[in-house]
Amino acid sequence: MLEGARYGTLTLRATSLRGDSARYRGEPRRDALLAVRFGIGDSALVLVAMASGQPAAPGAHRVARELCEWIAAAVGRNQARLTEDIHTANRGALSSGLHRLTGRAYGRLRAGATVRGLAPADHTASVRCLLLPAHPACRTRVFFGVGDGGLFRLRDGVWQDLEPAGGERDTVGGPVLGYGSGRPTAQQPPEQPQPPLPPQPPYTQADPSSAGPAAPSAPAPNPDPAHEPFRFRASVARPGDTLLVCSAGLAEPLRGEAALADRLAERWDTAEAPGLAAFLADAQTGVKGYADDRTAAAVWEA
Repeated sequence: MLEGARYGTLTLRATSLRGDSARYRGEPRRDALLAVRFGIGDSALVLVAMASGQPAAPGAHRVARELCEWIAAAVGRNQARLTEDIHTANRGALSSGLHRLTGRAYGRLRAGATVRGLAPADHTASVRCLLLPAHPACRTRVFFGVGDGGLFRLRDGVWQDLEPAGGERDTVGGPVLGYGSGRPTAQQPPEQPQPPLPPQPPYTQADPSSAGPAAPSAPAPNPDPAHEPFRFRASVARPGDTLLVCSAGLAEPLRGEAALADRLAERWDTAEAPGLAAFLADAQTGVKGYADDRTAAAVWEA
């Protein structure tokens, strides 16, 4: 799968590829990718969702696709409120609201596992999402998800690992770590933490297609059968930044192989985003010992 778009100051490139291992065994791609726009004009909100089903689990590709679709439906129902919270940098409301939306989607997966007589640990997936406001004056980028994968930023030719430590309410003020680049590490001033905000009501959860009542107002439990924590980060992009969200199939070699990190830094540290074909070729760069599916979404900031 391959997708691209341009809104305001951002350019999006996204792809999902079957890995060599699945190709050799004749299995479908366990990764799913969904990119969708809610609204029009400067009030639009772009969501990129990616999910990875469990290895060797029956129907893992369908589980990943369903999880992306359910989260997208919830975001669509709450688009106006989410857009307002992003524009006003209401990180507290974003973190709690997105946590609840994600937890409800995992609850549907657990219910589906029970109906099918499957183990909940098999009928699940890791998920990573980006929320991107289309308004050119708003450079807030929101990440949330559960499970394995990676969140990275390419700034001044140096990769920074922005992966949040799960379970934190907000990690926007925390330091980030450089890794994997042969270029000198640039010292970046930390982003200033925002003052605490009063609690906000949760996003609506009305969904006639889902079973059971809406989630209570108490904090959502760990949504994953493996008890993976919810991860959230809201950050402000700078001109020239490239933000990368990816599944474990790309995150692991990017963290573990300096040659791949250097190559992608050289290819993507550009003022203009690459074309779709060039981005696809970069994402396909092979690394010995890594053969899983790869899904990636990158945002270039003009």
